[in-house]
Amino acid sequence: MPVAFGTGQSIRLNRGTPVQFSFKPMREEQARQIAAWHYPAPYNFYDLDEDPEDLAEWLDPQSWREPHYAVFDAENNLVGFFSFRQDAQDEQMVEIGLGLRPDLTGKGLGFALLTAGLSFGQAQFPAGKWRLRVATFNQRAIRVYERAGFLPLTTFPQRTNGAVYEFLRMVRTTNQRDSTR
Repeated sequence: MPVAFGTGQSIRLNRGTPVQFSFKPMREEQARQIAAWHYPAPYNFYDLDEDPEDLAEWLDPQSWREPHYAVFDAENNLVGFFSFRQDAQDEQMVEIGLGLRPDLTGKGLGFALLTAGLSFGQAQFPAGKWRLRVATFNQRAIRVYERAGFLPLTTFPQRTNGAVYEFLRMVRTTNQRDSTR
């Protein structure tokens, strides 16, 4: 039986396993737990301690420019995070950031987390368009985003982790459907 998460939308993993997520405003304790996450190479690029400035900002809720949410599973385990930022120049555009706990990556949960986050976000920040940024080497995430209806827009250089990396900006309108239907 599918389980609803927050906004009435139900999702099953590819294997038919029901999944339920709840979104709660992030607290410092959860931010610290997430900061301790370590991904296997090459995804260790996303370890927060790889960039001291990112880590300092992450651990200081006063510096959060957008709402941050901790994501929990049905057993109340911290499984991920989501952030939402309304674009100052386009009120219909909301930029998202997200992450999944390292031991849960590669298991088919990324699409469910993304879809749950978009559903939750739509209720909180009515938007006509969603935008995200992803490192171009992360083809696994790019495939998930494309499956959810995000389209590549442009690549750009971004300074992080002590170097400059190529990122891809992707956009989805609310009327775009994911490719699972």
